[in-house]
Amino acid sequence: MSNDFHVPVKVQKRIEQLREILNYHGHLYYVLDKPEITDEAYDSLMRELHGLEEQYPKLRVESSPTVRIGGKPLETFMKVKHEVRQWSLDNVFDATELAQWEEKILRILKKDSQVDASDLSYCCELKIDGLKIVLVYKNGVFVRGATRGDGTVGEDITHNLRTIGSIPLKLEKQIDIVVEGEVWLPGTEFKRINKERKKGNEPLFANPRNAAAGTLRQLDPNVTAKRRLDTFMYDITILLSGKDSVVAPKTQIEELELLSMLGFKIEKHYTLRGRLLAVEQFYTLWVSKRKNVDFGVDGIVVKVNSKEFQARLGYTGKAPRFAVAYKFPAEQVTTKVIDIVLQVGRTGVLTPVAHLRPVHVAGSVVRRATLHNEDEIKRLDVRIGDTVILQKAGDVIPDIVEVVKKLRTGREKRFIFPKRVSSCGSDGRIERVPGQAAYRCVNRDSFAQQKQKFYYFVSKKALAIDGLGPRIIDALLENNLIATYADIFTLEKGDFDGLPGFADKLADNLLRAIDQARTVSLSRLLIGLSIAQVGEETAHDLALHFGMLRNLEEASRGDLEAIEGVGEVVAGSIYSWFRQSHNKKMLKHLLKQVTVQETHGREFPKKTFAGKVFVLTGTLKTFTREEAKEKIRARGGSVTSSVSKKVDYVIAGDSPGSKFNKAQALRVAIVGEEEFAKMISN
Repeated sequence: MSNDFHVPVKVQKRIEQLREILNYHGHLYYVLDKPEITDEAYDSLMRELHGLEEQYPKLRVESSPTVRIGGKPLETFMKVKHEVRQWSLDNVFDATELAQWEEKILRILKKDSQVDASDLSYCCELKIDGLKIVLVYKNGVFVRGATRGDGTVGEDITHNLRTIGSIPLKLEKQIDIVVEGEVWLPGTEFKRINKERKKGNEPLFANPRNAAAGTLRQLDPNVTAKRRLDTFMYDITILLSGKDSVVAPKTQIEELELLSMLGFKIEKHYTLRGRLLAVEQFYTLWVSKRKNVDFGVDGIVVKVNSKEFQARLGYTGKAPRFAVAYKFPAEQVTTKVIDIVLQVGRTGVLTPVAHLRPVHVAGSVVRRATLHNEDEIKRLDVRIGDTVILQKAGDVIPDIVEVVKKLRTGREKRFIFPKRVSSCGSDGRIERVPGQAAYRCVNRDSFAQQKQKFYYFVSKKALAIDGLGPRIIDALLENNLIATYADIFTLEKGDFDGLPGFADKLADNLLRAIDQARTVSLSRLLIGLSIAQVGEETAHDLALHFGMLRNLEEASRGDLEAIEGVGEVVAGSIYSWFRQSHNKKMLKHLLKQVTVQETHGREFPKKTFAGKVFVLTGTLKTFTREEAKEKIRARGGSVTSSVSKKVDYVIAGDSPGSKFNKAQALRVAIVGEEEFAKMISN
């Protein structure tokens, strides 16, 4: 029973002393990495303070060290609007691009008669591969912490951030301040967590950044407290005097020093460089040293040091002009080509795939890489048994970028396209696709091809039947439970009995997902039917033009060719498909199971993107990829997968990768997610 009515003075004094000494030793341990007492002694003091606060709950305060222990789980995360907009940094990838960035800022500064651009210098900091956070302090006390979110609105994760030892709950000065920084997970801690998860048969985290992200999004702060996250703070966005006053920093270096003085942990390898040559030297040094630290580093951040210059340079629509991220080269590893095999696609085209000795690159284990076509194999001169350089940077699909020919032994084997492939059906014959560097099966109905068609039919781009993946499709086909698309919708729970790995709950979930897919848009249906020459964009164009499936079925070649982007070859393929008896029979049975929504009346009146071509890259937070594509198409635009001079806009999310670089090189307009949201709201 608590004794709140009368708290002895000596107890109050003891609590104050305990808080003071725990804050002191916590700062030494978490921020300065210079502990003076053992962990056991620290824990003993913490237990004593926690016990006194339990006994006298009215004396508990939000800035007490005991809040790091955890607390009650939340039901959901609350949204919070940032007091200052959160920006992303533009990227450069080599010395030439860095020099071009400097030229731009010099042009701006030289136009301003009140500044002397010859005094330009740079603060270089390591770019931490973590998650950005925004911390708010009132009168020196930590009151709120949030994720970056979309730059305007983030998620309130205060309950989790309180558990991180390097985040001060009370500052050295009683001021109002908003600071920005990065949360990261030490590499040693990442290994410990994955070791524990492996013992518990839990899925392993791919990399420390993923583990940190998953930890910050825990509704239970007790889980977060056990994972020992860490932070580095690097920016002050609001600084107001309270009971105490501080001098506003005049340089980026002074800002980092002020953060350290207030009690924040900063990354201490920052340096002041006066010329780009010196910046390049710092960059080159850390390309080789980045593996020597216990946190992820994916580049350096170069900032104009003068705060006055920063203010005059300002911001573009999505990034500060005075700072840039100089990214390290894409992560590359070497591995061996064990074999090259031909994979049959849904349209019968054969894609050569390199089977590799498993290798860990950019946070995942890679066992295969596409070689695209015969021309690519010849260009690389890749052979079975070769040692190759594999690259994975930003984009999901790894690429073989080079063969290490000096390591050849003479036993390597050239790959020659065969005349027959067993996956192509009974006779296995293949043929060259006219005008392309590709081969395809002569027989278009092989079992391997049928499987690929089913995979595509249920995929997210088509009917989007959640949970019905390749493993389950294979089991259903091999047990003769499905032979046509319509058969999927006639499955019953008893059909799954005896199939390996099918518990009742899985069967129930699958049947529920199948039932939800019974209503489908015309464009998604066309995507799923695997009509030769009809990809996502063509399917959407057809749906918008004809509105109803019946109109498309009855269309002449001339009607089809009248659609922009549909030429003679594509029109001929579509026209023939709808007139082949087996396709007509298949479609008739399928339409007994699904309802196809009409497209008419669902278009937007203003075709603001008419004729514009878009590319999507990186991770979008506000939209899914499919949602973004739908919004573009509904406004008359089209989406393609590769960057060229014909592209009008590249929509860049987080970690955009090589498409972003190519867009910069070709001077294609790059639009952030926030700017894209404004474009579609008009």
